Amino acid sequence: VPPQMGPLAASVILLVVSAVRGFPYTELAQWVDSHQEEYVEALRDWVAVESDSSNVLKRPELHRMMEMVAQKLRQMGGTVELVDVGEQELPDGSTLALPKVVTAQFGNDSNKSTVCVYGHVDVQPAKLEDGWATEPYNLTDINGNLYGRGASDNKAPVLAWIHAVQAYQALDVELPVNVKFIIEGMEETGSNGLDAMIVAQRDTFFSEVDYIIISDCGWLSRRPAITYGTRGNCYFYAEVEGPKKDLHSGVYGGAVVEPMVDLIGIMDTLISPSGKILIPGIREAVAPLSDEEWKMYQDIQFDMDNYKDKIGVSQLMYNNKVDLLAHLWRYPTVSIHGIEGAFSDPGTKTVIPAKVTAKFSIRQVPNMDPAAVKKQVTEYLHSVFAKRKSPNKLKVTMVIGAKPWLADTQHVLYEAGKAAVKRVFQMDPDLIREGGTIPVAKFQDVTGKSIVMLPIGGFDDGLHSQNEKISRYNYIEGTKLFIAYLNEVSQIT
Repeated sequence: VPPQMGPLAASVILLVVSAVRGFPYTELAQWVDSHQEEYVEALRDWVAVESDSSNVLKRPELHRMMEMVAQKLRQMGGTVELVDVGEQELPDGSTLALPKVVTAQFGNDSNKSTVCVYGHVDVQPAKLEDGWATEPYNLTDINGNLYGRGASDNKAPVLAWIHAVQAYQALDVELPVNVKFIIEGMEETGSNGLDAMIVAQRDTFFSEVDYIIISDCGWLSRRPAITYGTRGNCYFYAEVEGPKKDLHSGVYGGAVVEPMVDLIGIMDTLISPSGKILIPGIREAVAPLSDEEWKMYQDIQFDMDNYKDKIGVSQLMYNNKVDLLAHLWRYPTVSIHGIEGAFSDPGTKTVIPAKVTAKFSIRQVPNMDPAAVKKQVTEYLHSVFAKRKSPNKLKVTMVIGAKPWLADTQHVLYEAGKAAVKRVFQMDPDLIREGGTIPVAKFQDVTGKSIVMLPIGGFDDGLHSQNEKISRYNYIEGTKLFIAYLNEVSQIT
């Protein structure tokens, strides 16, 4: 540096030179490294908001969370809107305002591609007494891991995207593509209101969008991953109703046909001990596993023992990697989640509940159709129940019907992802599918745009579980990945 030139001027010249030369990845990455404490503080502020979408009493927190997101994007000079998506009807018939959906836009150059980043800032419920080692809504840094509810799912990834755009702005590097954001607050409870909004904005907000990017997912191992498929979800309530009120088991036990016994009896017919779904028609609808797919699963980095240790079990349903991954990603399963109306408090209570409702779900895979599954499950449970010749009444309802999603790993968006991972992490990514359900299919069906899932969450982040975290490494390097990815997408012709 010549003596008359200060370090700032020198760095500006360096930047200009490298911008002329091409994409200034190194300078952008250095900017991210030097601002990581700021990024951690931003995450701390967001995690402190108890934006639990399942708890109606927390709804004011959710509204506040959406305002914070909008404010952050406004401060960066984005064109920001808080879109009203209506009201939610509660089981008692009353209504409650849904959190507004935040949309934002940076750049509107018609010569550039436009990407739309989807994310959510609502979280699963969490309480210290659930078994957390730290306060769930107080971001706690332990050995480079940032613990807090929503840290990985999905607050840090949303912030990483925002910080990626901010880095370009801070260094006065032109965004290589136009960037839009759509951030919602009801993802954890089925994205209530989002469907109608996507339909309403198909020809406005989404009209010039070329690609949709979702980062609401995680890696499978220490190797970075790109996700090309998710399972859908059909969620059911099965309600058995008997006497008009709860009864004492000593006084009435043996005289009445108990709803709980009926309910447990029919639930036991959904799936075998070996994991085979017993509902007719479901297994027949599943797309067969191709040789090529089998080979892809074979090459994926996945540690079975680590996986067992992480969830704390001595045995899994399958004892080889390919079978296990296939049953996590591309085969359906039935899970029974709980029984409402049953006695579940500590202690002993000799009660015969008058009405009990089982909650269970079936994860959807190609080529299953939620409407067909609804019919199959309803008819099957009624037929099983009829054989019991019970005087009680059965009612089956499907409350969520989300489709699965599958992308082509040879698509240009995935090629761009592979190149970005290679630049940031100096390795090829694993191409993986996701067992969970994300509203990807909604975007696909309505907008017709190509979608990529680009995760930065770690394989051991504990989403939906106690002690959820994101590592500093994934948060910071993930921000660099998003910076690199925007550049790679701009190269698509």
